[in-house]
Amino acid sequence: MRTVPDTLARITRLKSGKAEPAQPRNRLSALTNFGSNPGALKAKCYLPKSLAKKPALVVVLHGCTQIPADYDAGSGWSKMAEEHGFALLYPQQVRDNNGNLCFNWFLLDDIGRDKGEALSIRQMIGTMVSRHKLASERIYVTGLSAGGAMANVLLATYPDVFAGGAIIAGLPYGTASTVSGAFERMRGHSIPKTRELRAGLRAASPHTGPWPTLSVWHGTGDSTVAEANARAIVEQWRGVHDVDSAPAVTETVDGQTRKVWRDADGRDRIALYSIHDMGHGLPLNVASGYGKSGPYMLDVGISSTVHIAQSWGLTRKLASGRRRKAAAKPISARVMPADRASPRDDKIRKVIDYALRAAGLKR
Repeated sequence: MRTVPDTLARITRLKSGKAEPAQPRNRLSALTNFGSNPGALKAKCYLPKSLAKKPALVVVLHGCTQIPADYDAGSGWSKMAEEHGFALLYPQQVRDNNGNLCFNWFLLDDIGRDKGEALSIRQMIGTMVSRHKLASERIYVTGLSAGGAMANVLLATYPDVFAGGAIIAGLPYGTASTVSGAFERMRGHSIPKTRELRAGLRAASPHTGPWPTLSVWHGTGDSTVAEANARAIVEQWRGVHDVDSAPAVTETVDGQTRKVWRDADGRDRIALYSIHDMGHGLPLNVASGYGKSGPYMLDVGISSTVHIAQSWGLTRKLASGRRRKAAAKPISARVMPADRASPRDDKIRKVIDYALRAAGLKR
């Protein structure tokens, strides 16, 4: 609905002969019939006009209060995918699951292997790979905030599926099992010790390696998810990658600090980007041509989208070095076709709503 100032501005433009400013175009399409969908999620996807040889799949998880179309427009992922021939999958949270549209990274029924939201996303991935003949060894995941925490859930529970992941303003895997516990961890309180973090990661799946590469992005001025969580994620993953406690490289990239941990063969396994004074959001460099600033989309002179895509070999030929074995056989999409998300347990929904209201995050 247009406001009066909007209408007056539009009339003025028409009288002057100036064109209406272009409206953002939603590039995404609905993904349906992807499986039993125990997490009752929805999904969007993007396929470029021309897929590259052995096309990759990037799973992108939005943050709280966001929807895939807004996140895509802000991050620039579909523009990157169109130019370089890879596919995108955007799982979408629904209000019946979480009133603030957060992925439920803190509920045990949603963060276990072959459970809840994690399984729903795994089914989406299997459907995308089989339906569009994507390369099962080139599957990646990234997400912001609650989406970043859920990206870590997927990396922990399905490390056999992913070649790499990027967690932006997220949290370690398995550190909360209640809404109140989730808020405590977001503040940086009572984060488990390194030994417990690593034990939880190893217990999340029967996988023994190789493990997905990882980049972690966090603003030093983030007051929504404390920066301590970024350091905890690095500590959680250092164990499975068997890398030293000290980074092999500390450097400045686009004005920001980047630390890299390498394995015995000198390959990058973990990278930590600390964005000076940035608050809670996705780091962008709008001048790069990818993304646009907006709520939680922060133009700070470094494009996480560009750097993440480059690190995964999406913007050039597939990098040499380690080659992962093929992912596990895709989960059948014929169990219970899910054109629409089905309602979740009403008790879970009421607990989440109550906690959000108590915290002042929902009216």
